[in-house]
Amino acid sequence: MAVCSSQHCDLIGNAYPRCRSCPSYANCETSRSRNSFRKYLAFPLSQVRLLKSPFAEAVEANRKYVLAHDPDRLLAPFLREAGLNPKKEPYPNWKSQGLDGHTAGHYLSALADMIAAGNDTDGEMGRRLDYMLLELERVQKANGDGYLGGLPGSRDFWPIIVAGDTGKIWSKWAPWYNLHKMFAGLRDSTIAAEKPKARELLIKFGDWCVNTTSGLTDAQMQGMLSNEYGGMNEVMADIYAMTGDKKYLDTAERFNHRSFFEPLLRGEDKVTGLHANTQIPKIIGLERIATLTGNERQDSAARFFWDTVVKHRTVAFGGNSVSEHFNDPTDFHPMLESREGPETCNTYNMLRLTEQLFATKPEASYVDYYERALYNHILSTIDSETPGYVYFTPIRPEHYRVYSQPEQSFWCCVGTGMENPGRYGQFIYARAKEGIYVNLFIPSELRTSDGLTLRQENNFPSEQTTHLSLKLQKPSNFALYIRHPQWVPEGKLTVRVNGKVVPISSKPPSYAMVRHQWRDGDKVDVDLPMRITVERLPDKSNWAAILYTLLEILSDGAW
Repeated sequence: MAVCSSQHCDLIGNAYPRCRSCPSYANCETSRSRNSFRKYLAFPLSQVRLLKSPFAEAVEANRKYVLAHDPDRLLAPFLREAGLNPKKEPYPNWKSQGLDGHTAGHYLSALADMIAAGNDTDGEMGRRLDYMLLELERVQKANGDGYLGGLPGSRDFWPIIVAGDTGKIWSKWAPWYNLHKMFAGLRDSTIAAEKPKARELLIKFGDWCVNTTSGLTDAQMQGMLSNEYGGMNEVMADIYAMTGDKKYLDTAERFNHRSFFEPLLRGEDKVTGLHANTQIPKIIGLERIATLTGNERQDSAARFFWDTVVKHRTVAFGGNSVSEHFNDPTDFHPMLESREGPETCNTYNMLRLTEQLFATKPEASYVDYYERALYNHILSTIDSETPGYVYFTPIRPEHYRVYSQPEQSFWCCVGTGMENPGRYGQFIYARAKEGIYVNLFIPSELRTSDGLTLRQENNFPSEQTTHLSLKLQKPSNFALYIRHPQWVPEGKLTVRVNGKVVPISSKPPSYAMVRHQWRDGDKVDVDLPMRITVERLPDKSNWAAILYTLLEILSDGAW
């Protein structure tokens, strides 16, 4: 199969639109084969800009928090493990307790996404990203084999794994999970921030992973996978998509945890009691592989998992889990009593999984969940006045939440917390076959590569409308697919084009298609009538949430 050698031909969604300007696009076997299972592509973060809203305020708070950190202190574990002298002392907390280095990968992702989303107003994030990549290049050269990890005792530990003693994986704190953060940070720096050096580092790191695992038997490999490994299957699949080299896909599939996946492939819910954020990234990887290979059985398993979590284990604000574990869907009392309610990392990863599932089956029900969790959980976990992030959001009555402090707290949810604001624009709009999906009602502006500017303004959810305006270089006929959310009853969604009501046929949850010969200056007003409802916990116990505007009660009391 012919494989494009362009550094931009990665086919991960955000970078794929550039292929359309490639002279080889029409005959590109890579694009045809690897996107046969993908029905939509996300707009790059670089094409979406947030307007004034609570989301924009959270982005500014995130910028302050991210810039409060010292890259040299984040990088210290990597230099130490490579035999180089760190320039500064490493950070405390989880960064010096065995999970050394994990936040640096999150930090790369946060920088990359904030840069792509237009939030690097003075260029400081770009300078930091470039500096960190140069330092990581020094680390990789010193290691000599492509390795880029801050895991304590790396030089002694990984040869033990290579020799087949994979039981030693439990002697360290989640080694593959730790490395996955750097893999993901380099991937995001490649795709979102368009850094060629990040791509070079990532592929060499991928080669190290291939070499480290290639000599292991299936039994030895599977024996490691009960230990939390993040989304190693996903990032190795991403490297395959970048390079076309099947060795990376083969390695990605070796990270598929069979004992966890097999019940899901059979449609069996066996997740109660499992560590939640160990499992969700595995499913993201499973769906990524399914997207690249067209494996419909794997795709069905990922969707079944999503259903078990969202419909049976998710509370009103969109979070799930208690003390980091999946609860029994028939008994939510442990969650009501615990100080450690739904974990932010879980919801972060559930949103990433939702994006992937929507990509191959663009249904409004996925966006309904995404909206609920984004507004009510993710947005709420950053303090816009005194920047900090939340680990747990308890549903325990009259309880409290704890926010992190810069340079002191390095929990997992600090890492994903840094990433969330840069990704707010990720899912507002999406390409449809013959138009654009308007998924979320977040004030924003989309500028497409073919000259369309779609601007969305509102005071949602305080007001029950959203307003779209279009700028075009020339008239164009296409459809706007405006989401008819679950919380707007059938017949109540109203759309006006240039002040005139247009007939639509939609019911919740779906999309109202508005096809028009659009001209520069056209305006679309959407009425989204809101109401108050009550939603009980999924176990139907006598605890309820009072919901306004975004949320809808379902007949069986579950989301």
